[in-house]
Amino acid sequence: MRYKYKLSNLDCPNCALRIEDKLKSDKNIRYANVNFPKLTLTVDTDIKDAKKYVSQIVKSVEPSVNVLNLNDNVNNKKSLVFHTIRLIVGLLISLLGMFLFKDNISKILIIIGYLILLLRTITNSIKLLFKSKTINENLLVTISCIGAYLTNNIHEGLMVIVLYEVGKILEELAVNNSRKSISDLMDIKPDYANLKTNKEVIKTDPLMVKIGDVIVIKQGEKVPLDGIVIKGDAKLNTSALTGESKLRSVSVNDKVLSGSVNESGLIELKVTNTYEDSTVNKILNLVEEASDRKAKTENFVSKAAKVYTPIVLILAILVTIVLPLLFNVKLEDAIYRALVFLVISCPCAIAISVPLSYFTGIGRSSKEGVLVKGSDFLDLLGKIKQIIFDKTGTITTGKFSSYKLNVLDNNYKKDDVIKMYVKLEMLSNHPIAKGIIEVFNIKPKTNDIKNYKETSGKGVSCEIKNKKIKVGSSSFCKAKEKSNAIYLSVDEKVVAKLELIDGVKKDAKKTISNLKKIGITPYMFTGDNKDIALDIAKKVGIDNVNYELLPNDKYELLKEKINDDNGVVAFVGDGINDAPSLALADIGISMGSLGSASAIEASDVVIMTDELEKIVKAIKISKYTNKIIKQNLIFAIGVKVLVLLLSSLGLASMWQAVFADTGVTLLTIINTTRILKK
Repeated sequence: MRYKYKLSNLDCPNCALRIEDKLKSDKNIRYANVNFPKLTLTVDTDIKDAKKYVSQIVKSVEPSVNVLNLNDNVNNKKSLVFHTIRLIVGLLISLLGMFLFKDNISKILIIIGYLILLLRTITNSIKLLFKSKTINENLLVTISCIGAYLTNNIHEGLMVIVLYEVGKILEELAVNNSRKSISDLMDIKPDYANLKTNKEVIKTDPLMVKIGDVIVIKQGEKVPLDGIVIKGDAKLNTSALTGESKLRSVSVNDKVLSGSVNESGLIELKVTNTYEDSTVNKILNLVEEASDRKAKTENFVSKAAKVYTPIVLILAILVTIVLPLLFNVKLEDAIYRALVFLVISCPCAIAISVPLSYFTGIGRSSKEGVLVKGSDFLDLLGKIKQIIFDKTGTITTGKFSSYKLNVLDNNYKKDDVIKMYVKLEMLSNHPIAKGIIEVFNIKPKTNDIKNYKETSGKGVSCEIKNKKIKVGSSSFCKAKEKSNAIYLSVDEKVVAKLELIDGVKKDAKKTISNLKKIGITPYMFTGDNKDIALDIAKKVGIDNVNYELLPNDKYELLKEKINDDNGVVAFVGDGINDAPSLALADIGISMGSLGSASAIEASDVVIMTDELEKIVKAIKISKYTNKIIKQNLIFAIGVKVLVLLLSSLGLASMWQAVFADTGVTLLTIINTTRILKK
């Protein structure tokens, strides 16, 4: 069974990695994931009291970390206030000892100041050392500060712990602000529902509302559940769902999705989905799960962080031994340089910047109306080289805007043929039937129709004035040619051929052009005939077209593209008919499928509107996120390596080492927030 918990007092990404590794190594736990940006822990286990069992493992790695239920409140402010006060008190006592008093009193005050400032690092390092026999950055900083004091570098030792504590406090503030920014972006969860009963309207938990219940949405309130408007009209803000800032007007019989906000008006909805199946819950669950899936870069950094600290520790020992033996450096100076190594050794900047960047990128994509199912897919979006589009409902609107009608028998007039087409299709619920009715826009009487029959996947038939009439495929109407046209036959003789023309989406041409500009080659796969396919492709600017394809043909062609190994291949479809291709592609993107369970299931990325340009936005967010990650890694590793080299040469002091650790971490966090603002 899978459980999810909150974590409190976890302020180190490297510690999060160790907790995750410890949980994964336990034989009773099948799956474990620690999400540091969100401070959540997910485990899959059959242990009955899972929370207690998991908590014991977590505390064996990090004694101060608590495992809480998801609905428990975590008050980080108390911890921040306490550590801020402790920092100020410890610093003041140390300064008094250094500048106002002398001799023994001075030493006592400095030692007291040291102990107050080192309280957190000493406590955590001792607990960890005795409980799990491991060393973390708390022990390294403690050794460095005590070592600085013993080597008469009292001022520098004091500065190390002060700057380290200041950095930790600022780091926690910055991470919390980033978490809050992402939470604000996805603040679409409804707090309550106004349930209408026979006597009154009562506020209740959305989980308690059933399908068929009536709820009231007042001005300024969030829509808590999906439903159909049965009374009133309103203007809805759907930006949290679709990224679209334009208000949407709704009235009776219109479908409304949960997560929208009623900007003006009053409406009553008949609920069509429970909260578990509602659009808002699907989106929140998807974003929750997305940040648990890790990209290759994230996994690489996790592995690198494990070996980084031991390597630096070995180097510090070598510096202490080698420098006095080979380079005539005093033992005291060698120890000082080794202590600088220890201060630098914490890989927090590297370990935090990558997951936080992906977490921020996923949140930003969600705000733009693009649901990305994981860090790995966000990473792949920016690496797409070929993108294959389905036609109907993807490049085109899926709604027929015009038609091409050929009357093949001179005994029939065009108006009579049109009337027969519409008559037969008026009694069908098939999408093509509805398209024919919409495109001709007439309403003939159907009372003369007899023996009406609909043959699934082929067409419809009936008798009118003793004549046998069929409307459907070429095989159904026994036409000599084979095409995707809709035929009309009277008494087994084909009298007309109808081709419905699908409207092209208004942003299709611009999207294809923008994809080409960023080096992506677009293709179109369609089941339509050659003439229609080439015409649509020409209108939008796609040069590579495959037509008259069955779903299996699309799948096989896509497989060939992937096997050619010409980079990442994406497939864009409607998420239902193209499910096999969406699943096969390196990255599957479903269009306009908000609220469709099959689309969310089949694809890796869900575009929550019918806007193709959202694909370009998602790719740009991915590229920018990867750019920020590279900047953070180059900066963090570069600064650390530089300070390590300078310290080994005796050219870098403790304060530069502290900057290489906490200062760099803080700067990478600040740099990551640019993803939200650009």
